[in-house]
Amino acid sequence: MSDETLNGAAPSTDAPQGPLFTVEKLYVKDLSFEAPNAPQVFNEQGQPDLQMKLNQKVERLAENAYEVSLGITLTCTLNGKTAYLAEVEQCGVFGLAGMEAPMLDAMLGIQCPTILYPYASAAITQLITSGGFPPFPMQPINFEALYAEALRQRAAQVGQQDGALAADTDTAGNA
Repeated sequence: MSDETLNGAAPSTDAPQGPLFTVEKLYVKDLSFEAPNAPQVFNEQGQPDLQMKLNQKVERLAENAYEVSLGITLTCTLNGKTAYLAEVEQCGVFGLAGMEAPMLDAMLGIQCPTILYPYASAAITQLITSGGFPPFPMQPINFEALYAEALRQRAAQVGQQDGALAADTDTAGNA
């Protein structure tokens, strides 16, 4: 049956054309929870102060395989004392092929962390509630806006470097 043709057409032996995006593996690389002032912190009264830090790393594993790491650190303080510190590094291995550099960069900076975020958020929530604290409802993050801001910052840095080089060149030429 495999030698038969469909509708008179020969079977295609060509690789798929166009960009290819696959999620190969999702996993937690690092997980941590600390409640340094427990159990006394459970008796504290007041408004908690929550600080969230977000970071992202990309590592090329093979020609078309990338590990994207999304790190979230959530620190809760109450009356100047640390109630808890929850950290997760949620990772994924993604297959990306057939893309020009700008599209590849955007996929790694927007699509991959967007896929990882719900898993990281669930892990943080589980850590906090398992630690005896009320859950922290993590709001959605617009990774497209974060990526656009990162592009603006990169462009500004390149512009400053080019300006410094141009200033050095002008000064050297005028000296």
